[in-house]
Amino acid sequence: MRESTPLVDRVRARLAADPAMTSQAAVAALVRQEAGGLVGDGDVLDAVRATVDELSGAGVLEPLLRLPGVTDVLVVGADRVWVDRGAGLEETGVRFADDEAVRRLAVRLAASAGRRLDDAAPWADVGLPDGTRLHAVLPPVSGSGTCLSLRVLRRARLDLTDLAAAGALPGAAEHLLRALVARRCAFLVTGGTGTGKTTLLSALLGLVPPAERVLVCEDAAELDPQHPHVVRLLTRPPNVESVGAVTLRDLVRQALRMRPDRLVVGEVRGAEVVDLLAALNTGHDGGCGTLHVNRAAEVPARLEALGVAAGLDRAAVHSQAAAALSVVVHLRRAAGGRRVEELGVVRRRGELIEVVSGWRADGAEAPAGAELAALLGVRA
Repeated sequence: MRESTPLVDRVRARLAADPAMTSQAAVAALVRQEAGGLVGDGDVLDAVRATVDELSGAGVLEPLLRLPGVTDVLVVGADRVWVDRGAGLEETGVRFADDEAVRRLAVRLAASAGRRLDDAAPWADVGLPDGTRLHAVLPPVSGSGTCLSLRVLRRARLDLTDLAAAGALPGAAEHLLRALVARRCAFLVTGGTGTGKTTLLSALLGLVPPAERVLVCEDAAELDPQHPHVVRLLTRPPNVESVGAVTLRDLVRQALRMRPDRLVVGEVRGAEVVDLLAALNTGHDGGCGTLHVNRAAEVPARLEALGVAAGLDRAAVHSQAAAALSVVVHLRRAAGGRRVEELGVVRRRGELIEVVSGWRADGAEAPAGAELAALLGVRA
């Protein structure tokens, strides 16, 4: 991968002195001037692209972000850059001049999203203007040099048929999921990072009847269902003065005033769980969201932790969840790819709730199989 060259450095210095020259044509003209006219069109194009990446893109990381299939670009100091293209981490040949170069890139990227990153605020977690998610940590908090994590968010456009063809819906999974949406059951799509929760949820929302209005609340624009009436609300981080933040909880409250037929929270991970559960208990059938858990059976504990942190007591969280949720769709990422592993039924157990397996991809016994079938209106 290319690194900054003396030619690019000279062009960058000229542009810094005259910020008005921002068009690619102006950059190309500066390249030819600095090169003394002894470069061909291909060299000019490379230098222009490198300069634009340095000024407005992700610098030497930009080519990695453009690679097909890349989901993550990870930087640990100046000399270790990794990518994930779906088959695990791969170390690249990209190198920075020094850790100060990594820090400059991190500070510039954070500033492009209106966030402060310096010794007083040594970390940042923010969505960049192009949709990429940035997390940065500066030394001395990071003992390995400046660390960058860039998550490439690609909007999911696969439908349920595509996922079935890819092997993500084994056995009766597709039939059960279609019934889940048709019956307007409230559900959560669960799993670990990278298991395909957003992709599956987007495909399921594409099954919602076109006459229904879908309100989607997200941190970043990941969900892209093939549906004619989708309203998207996005969070906003605070600006450099630490004001102006819009949280998921704010969005859920606004969405409830916008006549939703289906309320969707892209990822339930904080205080918004209180508003989501409340919303699903006020006649908004068919609501859904995603949640990070290792196993479907751990959903009650995860909801309890989030709800208690938001101010509800344990009994209230379980009572709200029991009335609001019907099904948990759990995904797992294994050597064979990502797939639906289990459908669980949310049921009461005294004052608490539990998630009991109603269908399993491995064919193992599902204690709540008949209950799931009755809930979805299908044969057991």
